[in-house]
Amino acid sequence: MAENPLLILAEHAAAWRSRPLPEAVARHARRTLVDWFAALLPGLGKPPATLLAAALAGERGPGRSICYVDGVASPLRHAALLNATASHTVEFDDIFRDAGYHPGCPTIAPALAAVQQQGGTMEDLLRAITAGYEVSCRIGMAVQPSHYKNWHTTGTVGTFGAAVATAVALGCDAERIAHAIATAATFAGGLQQAFLSDSMSKPLHPGHAADAGALAAIGAAAGVTGALDALHGPKGFAAATSEDTGKWDRALADLGSRVCITEMTFKNHGCCGHIFAALDAMRELQREHGFGAADVAAVHVGGYGPTKSICDRPEAATEQEARFSVQYTMGALLVLGGVRIAAFTPENLANPAIRAIMPKVTVELDPELADAYPAKRAAKLRVTLADGRVLERYQPTRKGDPDAPLSDAELSEKFRELCDPVIGADAAAALLEALWQGMAAPGALPGRLRQAAE
Repeated sequence: MAENPLLILAEHAAAWRSRPLPEAVARHARRTLVDWFAALLPGLGKPPATLLAAALAGERGPGRSICYVDGVASPLRHAALLNATASHTVEFDDIFRDAGYHPGCPTIAPALAAVQQQGGTMEDLLRAITAGYEVSCRIGMAVQPSHYKNWHTTGTVGTFGAAVATAVALGCDAERIAHAIATAATFAGGLQQAFLSDSMSKPLHPGHAADAGALAAIGAAAGVTGALDALHGPKGFAAATSEDTGKWDRALADLGSRVCITEMTFKNHGCCGHIFAALDAMRELQREHGFGAADVAAVHVGGYGPTKSICDRPEAATEQEARFSVQYTMGALLVLGGVRIAAFTPENLANPAIRAIMPKVTVELDPELADAYPAKRAAKLRVTLADGRVLERYQPTRKGDPDAPLSDAELSEKFRELCDPVIGADAAAALLEALWQGMAAPGALPGRLRQAAE
């Protein structure tokens, strides 16, 4: 393309500092905040965030940003790293479907930390988040779907979300936002191999993205420059991580008319999103035909690429593996009635009823669904019952996607389900009200969230 996409995106991001914030956009930005805290709180007491918090305690300096893992005021980058890591741990965070990307964890954590450090307002936070989502989601669209062959988009593209949101929160102009994006391009990383086997690396990807993007923005605010052709150059981010130098015309075509934050998928299941359509199909068949786990003789899932390549895990044993296993999550849905936090407790990971379902579940790549990905995340489900009946369903979308969204009430219900057990019903209700309606400085949000119920 003739124009530099990095400069175009930087100008667009800078405009969110002062342009009118439409009520609908602000509402969607609040929805991402509600969803992010819902994903954050259950991860606060889990590794790797807890292990990192302990390991880095001696390096923490003074600051006004809240590290929710231990509730202590911290420097911006410290809070961004640990909060972003914790918020990706239980796999309940948001998705931008067109980029195969979880923007909330790497974007909101540093944006919130930066606004808290600056003593800014809720509107400052909503603007920073919106700008971060805009830039990172569009960069994601420019490099997909080939980027996802080897790279974890939340770790790579998330670095841009963090850089832009932090830069906007710090008051950077378009020139300095451009340099933040440029430096973020050379900081970005996150390999898919890190979560194809059991490890703690996956939640560290948005943690690192939040930290690295924040560093890029802090540097840019101080005058540090980056290579302004770092996105589209012959050895730039797109060329290094996708099949070409980027589909920038497609990614930027509707800039100004489409606002990416208004099109988020909010998870309705606590596992990898590439399994959702199959789980939704099973729920619908159960609703229509009234069968239970004991009635199921076989389950066959036809899916798109990542459903097969990432989530076909017949032998899943650990919590991490189970969250990425069609076989385990299908068993959990049939036996427990849902795939939420309880599905991944040690007791249920060893549940013989769930284990009995797993060998009955097969996964196959469906060429038609693969060709429609990533614009569509569909599944074809075939269930054979013990009485010989064969039930089939094509599931064209996922509950929680923009075309089948969770309502505000359903999103609040998800928040309460995930947060009440962590901080207690009263504290969760107060936090939820502040996120939906509050306009005070985000620094007024409670710090010691995990300990509130203790």
